[in-house]
Amino acid sequence: MQKDNKTPLWVYLALSSIETRKGAKLLILSNIVFSAYCVPWVSFFNDIEWVAKLFLLEDWEWFAMTSPMTIWYWLSLKWVDKNRGWQASVEKV
Repeated sequence: MQKDNKTPLWVYLALSSIETRKGAKLLILSNIVFSAYCVPWVSFFNDIEWVAKLFLLEDWEWFAMTSPMTIWYWLSLKWVDKNRGWQASVEKV
């Protein structure tokens, strides 16, 4: 994403390496999946052995960090959709 005069810094920082809307949606989706993994599932299902082996986090720190990031990416996507739009095609060098 190229920064121009009307692009806010918070949008540019969120999507600076993303060139397409599809890439931004993939970033948001992967962040949602990672946020779901960061929920301390062990504290909810402590009697199930495979949950303790698969989900290693036991506190809310990572979830508390990834949730606002997901919202930030989503708001940035909405800003670009509303104000700037995405490039029709990425030029190949």
